[in-house]
Amino acid sequence: MPRRSTTGSATRAGARLSRESIVSAAVDLADREGLAALSMRRLAQQLGVDAMSIYYHLPDKKALLIAMADAVVAEIEPEPPDGDAWTGQLRELIMVARATMARHPWAARILEQRNDPSPAVMRHIERVLAVMRRGGCSVGLGHHALHLLGSRILGFSQDLFDDSPASQPSPEVLAAQAAQWAATLPHIAELATAVSHDGPLGGCDDDDEFAFALDILLDGLERRRRAEDRA
Repeated sequence: MPRRSTTGSATRAGARLSRESIVSAAVDLADREGLAALSMRRLAQQLGVDAMSIYYHLPDKKALLIAMADAVVAEIEPEPPDGDAWTGQLRELIMVARATMARHPWAARILEQRNDPSPAVMRHIERVLAVMRRGGCSVGLGHHALHLLGSRILGFSQDLFDDSPASQPSPEVLAAQAAQWAATLPHIAELATAVSHDGPLGGCDDDDEFAFALDILLDGLERRRRAEDRA
């Protein structure tokens, strides 16, 4: 019996490839195995193609990662705005973004390293500004809000330090460290023994902390909006 040509199979599979199918497969792979497991070779194996077929659609891994993060942001699909105040509508939009990021926790790390917004991020920013403008916020206040909220509009926050679980010492080491700090850094020692670091998107970025900060920021923006109306 003649042997089946695997090269021919890979060629036919490569002919059916598209940028969208490659990115979708890469997102699935990162969701299942983590970003560290993603390589062009591993992705090609999953797609059943030669690795060079991928480079026809995406020039390198950096371009792939950017496309993957953009695909995740494009998944953010908020419900149509209801009669709530603009702060409630914006809170809902941001929490939908957070739920999307929680499904793909690797995406936040890619987004926070980018210097320019992708098309999907731009569309999301447009939605944020539209909510604010419909709520009576000025263009200037919308501008301030984007700087104030930062990555929170995409559903995650960037902490000052890496306090993710993987970076933390064992409970025994942490307790010894806190005891050493107690004399000279009592409030840091108190905090170190009181808080946990098990957020879904890394570090202390858990849902309660995220919502707490978001509510304070939105309340402050609404106070500024009312002040501008009175001026």
